[in-house]
Amino acid sequence: MRTRQDYEQCESKILAAYAMHSADSQGREYPEEEHSYRTAFQRDRDRVVHSNAFRRLEYKTQVFVYHEGDHYRTRLTHSLEGSQIARSIARMMGLNEDLSEAIILAHDLGHTPFGHSGEVVLNRLMKKFGGFEHNRQSLRIVTLLEDRYPHFPGLNLTYEVREGLAKHQSAYDKPNAQATFKKKGNPTLEAQIVNIADEIAYSNHDLDDGLRSGLINLKQLKNVQLWEEHFQKHEDDKIQIRQTIRSLINHFVLDLVTETESRLKDAKIKSLSDIRNSKSRLVSLSKDFDMKNRELKSFLRDFMYHHHRVERMANKTEIIMEGLFKTYLKNPKTLPPEVYEKAKKRDLERTVCDYIAGMTDRFALEEYKRLFDPLEKV
Repeated sequence: MRTRQDYEQCESKILAAYAMHSADSQGREYPEEEHSYRTAFQRDRDRVVHSNAFRRLEYKTQVFVYHEGDHYRTRLTHSLEGSQIARSIARMMGLNEDLSEAIILAHDLGHTPFGHSGEVVLNRLMKKFGGFEHNRQSLRIVTLLEDRYPHFPGLNLTYEVREGLAKHQSAYDKPNAQATFKKKGNPTLEAQIVNIADEIAYSNHDLDDGLRSGLINLKQLKNVQLWEEHFQKHEDDKIQIRQTIRSLINHFVLDLVTETESRLKDAKIKSLSDIRNSKSRLVSLSKDFDMKNRELKSFLRDFMYHHHRVERMANKTEIIMEGLFKTYLKNPKTLPPEVYEKAKKRDLERTVCDYIAGMTDRFALEEYKRLFDPLEKV
C-alpha cells in the first residue's frame, strides 16, 4: 500500500525542480494532520469535488441555460474538461498534476447562475457594497461559505490552491488579487497553466456548442485562420467538427508547452523561487499562435456571445436576478430561515449576494416564479 510519503518521494524524483512539490506546501490556514495516503493537493482536489458548490455547477450556465439541451456544456463539464487539459500540460512539463487539477476544479465555484451575464448583473447590483467578481467569490466559498467541517469554515485548502484562485487570470477574468490575497509575486507554474487551460477549454468547447446550436456555422468559420488550418474534412458534419476541435486543442497544448519551456530556458529558471520572483508570468502561447487565438476569440465574441438568442437570455437574467436581489433586501424574511439567520449576523447585502450567486439556473428560475407568480406555491 502506497503512503503519502511514497507519493512525495515519487514527486521528488519525477517533477521538475521548479514544480510545486506537495511536501513543500505552505500549508493550510487552520493546521491539520497530514493524511496517511493522500498528498496535500490530492486532499484539496477531493474536498472541492465533494463540496456543495461543485455539485451545483451541473446546473449553472456556461453559454446555454441548462434546459436548452442535454449536450451543451455547463460549468461542471467545463471544469472537468479544463481539468483534463491542465493535467495533460502539467504532466508534459513535469509539474504537479494534482495541484493544477485542484485549482481548475475550484476556479468556477463562484460563478453566478446564467453565466457571465449573471455576474455582470450581480456586480452592478453590488456596486455600492463592494461589487462582485466570481474568482473572489470562489475564494470566499472555499475559505468561508462551505460548511462541512466542525473546526473551521470553508474547505481549509492549501495556500497554493487558494493563491491560484486569487490570482487566476484570463481574457474574461481579471480579479484584484491584492484585494483578496496579500502576498505578492507570481503564483506557481501549476496555477499559471490553469489560466490558459481554462481559455483553451472554453474557446474550443464554445465553438462546439455554437455549431451544435446553430448560433454559428461552418461558412462563417472559413474566415477564421485557426479554424481553417485545422479543419478536418469528412462526410459527416458532426465528425468533422469534433475532429477539428480535437486537432485545435492538441495544437493549443503543444504550442503552450513549447513556448513555455522556451521561456523557462531563456529566463534560466531553476527553482520555484525563480518562478515567484520572475518579472512576468512564464506560461504563454507563442506570439504567432496567440494572434490567431485572439482572432478566434473575437469571432466568438461577435458571432456567438452577442448572438440575439444569447442577448435575449441576458435580458431575462437581468430581470430575474434584479427581482430576487431587490425583494430579499426589501424584505429579508422572504429569504429561507437559515439564510435569514446568517443575514442577521453578517452584512445583509453580501449575504443576499452569496445566496443568489450560489443558485443554479434552475433554482433561480423556480425561486423567481415562487416570489412573483401569484399562482405558484411559495
